Amino acid sequence: MNTALSRRTFLRGAVVGGVGAAAYSWSPIPRARAEVIEERHRAVVVGSGFGGAITAMHLGRAGIRTLVLERGIRWPTGPNAETFPHMLQPDRRMSWLSPAPVMPGTPPVPTEPYTGLIERVPGRGMDILCGAGVGGSSLAYHGMTLQPDAERFAQSVSSAIDYDLLASDHYPRVARMLRVATVPDDILNHERYLTSRRFLERAAAEGHETFRVPMCIDWEFARRELRGEVKPSYTTGDVIYGANNGGKFSVDVTYLAEAERTGFVTVAPLHRVTDIERAPNGTWITHVDRIGTDGTVLERKRLVSDALFLGAGSAGTTRLLVKARAKGLVPDLPDGVGTGWGNNGDRVFAVTGPLVGAGDRQGGPACVGMRDHTDPAGSLMIVNGPVPFPVDVGTTTMIGLGVVKGAGVWHYDAGRDDAVLHWDQAYDRDLTRAIETRIRRIAGPAAVVIDINAVDVNTFHPLGGAPFGSVCDEAGRVHGQRGLYVVDGAKVPGSTGACNPSMTIAALAEYGADRIVRRDLRE
Repeated sequence: MNTALSRRTFLRGAVVGGVGAAAYSWSPIPRARAEVIEERHRAVVVGSGFGGAITAMHLGRAGIRTLVLERGIRWPTGPNAETFPHMLQPDRRMSWLSPAPVMPGTPPVPTEPYTGLIERVPGRGMDILCGAGVGGSSLAYHGMTLQPDAERFAQSVSSAIDYDLLASDHYPRVARMLRVATVPDDILNHERYLTSRRFLERAAAEGHETFRVPMCIDWEFARRELRGEVKPSYTTGDVIYGANNGGKFSVDVTYLAEAERTGFVTVAPLHRVTDIERAPNGTWITHVDRIGTDGTVLERKRLVSDALFLGAGSAGTTRLLVKARAKGLVPDLPDGVGTGWGNNGDRVFAVTGPLVGAGDRQGGPACVGMRDHTDPAGSLMIVNGPVPFPVDVGTTTMIGLGVVKGAGVWHYDAGRDDAVLHWDQAYDRDLTRAIETRIRRIAGPAAVVIDINAVDVNTFHPLGGAPFGSVCDEAGRVHGQRGLYVVDGAKVPGSTGACNPSMTIAALAEYGADRIVRRDLRE
């Protein structure tokens, strides 16, 4: 292991809550008497999702010894595996240290707390659903890998970054690594995919631009399911908690695997970061709890590094930065820390009607969509979201995304020792109405359309909290903080141009890593 143990001391006093669900635990997290260990590293990366994994790969290729910290576990999978839980069969694997599933639509069956796949981060006006596990949120998403156009990128992400360079170099890198492909004709024409075909037909009839969504999956795995060679997962739409048959090119099997193959990168699962701090000599201190799968603190660590990369996702990275500023752990953090947050315009609707062509065990993942750049409320995209109902109830879901301003703000709560999001429903009200109007037209006049997020207000696509300009430069360097970097969606102010954000987060991580490794970290 690429660490050097400097000293050991025993813990005195209480252990405070951290960046994972411990700060919002539904029940007390057990804490063992834990030892404090200090380690020295060249570089530490917090988080193993798109931003963290891509950064780690570039650091490893540059020969920089790097430790990647991940609070969750590894989820190895393959044909006929039962690694991941099923949406309608709740168990403890679904949720991060919560005694009940946190995902909307999942039966609320109580379970024992476990370091599961999805954390729900409560906020005022909006909750956030974010991934946990080696691979981050790339584990528990459909795999939509979409690139915004130049106008939408400049409007919502950054007008200072050369989009033409991203489009010619960094976006294509991501597409190659994730082996992006759209649903083939033979699969789309299968009876399981009736709801997807109906969506395309109805959206086109309303005059909208329709498309097949680029996905980071190997469609041959879906063919094998349809031939009866393996148990179904993709072709029943049961992928929101992960694809059990494998074939999804999530970052654990792509970027992180490449990073580990360099021999310079070590991934440490079940390591939950509680605080970050700048030492008087300019090095970075990362305070970490090594935990068991029930959340018990087994060991405390104090990791000292020359460079610290924050890739814990918008919620995780922002909470660490807001805490560090409020507690004086990192002096002179930019005033913009905690600002510029948005929900990517996310909205989920349940649609029931004769024209949607639902059927049972609808084929997935969410592989077809439509765009509209003309609405006065702003650009929007809608995709058909298959639901793994075992019987035909005539219902599917449609998911809207759009351009919103990063108007949300995070504030420090001393009682929780954590940062809390503040969001007003008025920020995206016009966009929500525009999405609902489009869905109603696609579904037809006899359809029943229910805004799920009006009842359960949440987002899967948190962005911002440490935005470009006010907090970091175009590469992710935090202003005035040598050696501190934001490499994930926290640097994107609110939305990624009316599409799923994963590809843009990945392209920006590629872009930033090029500059940071070349200019900052060469020894």
